Amino acid sequence: MKIAIQGIRGAFHEAAAKKHFGDHIEIVECSTFKKLCETLKVGDADSALMAIENTIAGSILGNYALIHEYRFHVLGEVYLNIKMNLMTIPGVALSDIKVVESHPIALQQCQEYIHQNLNATCKESNDTAESARDLALAGDSTKAVIASKICAGLYGLEIKEEGIETHKQNFTRFLVLGRENDKSLDNNKASLRLQLGHEVGSLASVLVAFKDNDVNLTKIQSIPIVGMPYEYYFHIDVEWADYARYQSALTEVSAKTHSLSLLGEYKKSTFELNQ
Repeated sequence: MKIAIQGIRGAFHEAAAKKHFGDHIEIVECSTFKKLCETLKVGDADSALMAIENTIAGSILGNYALIHEYRFHVLGEVYLNIKMNLMTIPGVALSDIKVVESHPIALQQCQEYIHQNLNATCKESNDTAESARDLALAGDSTKAVIASKICAGLYGLEIKEEGIETHKQNFTRFLVLGRENDKSLDNNKASLRLQLGHEVGSLASVLVAFKDNDVNLTKIQSIPIVGMPYEYYFHIDVEWADYARYQSALTEVSAKTHSLSLLGEYKKSTFELNQ
């Protein structure tokens, strides 16, 4: 099975893909989220993993727009406990490090460690694993990178410190995307997209409809509508115990919105700290 990810081998996207699909998959590397979507669209991958939110950095708004633009279906979700590791080429002391390079979100998540332990400047890159690979190729003894533990083995780097993220409850949620919908009786979660008018209480009436049908909202995110200033879509994730009650809620909500799109129904995932 071919799974498209953003980044190269060793990226957190790869770890999430293997957590969901298992180890026996073929990873299709994509330099950007846009490239990931194009790869899935043309059939060069069977499915794709896309990061959508992080418990520290928040939502990745552009990815919501891409899911809508490409009309992909959400087939599942994966929560990955993100553990950041400082690594260098072998034999480098912490005092030798002048630059720390990684993805901007990774740098943001490790600011406390960097300021307290290193006399170094931060340099942003496109991908954590890319930084690791490039450091191994350059052999720069004045640079360190922040990346997943798997990158050390892949690229021959030495881990100087493990788990340097400021907050240990650091999870990224990834969505599993496909070209076709996948209905299952085990599904108990859905991702929806809706547009409301500016009438007083329009959002409140939608929330009440879910409440009255015992449908639990786990996420609500406003997304600006391009070309329509101060107009927004709402991306909503919901869970249910009774599918019929959930369907009743959708009928009520549809009558209260300008538009309602079902992005996908799937089985909710769980999250736990890595030991």
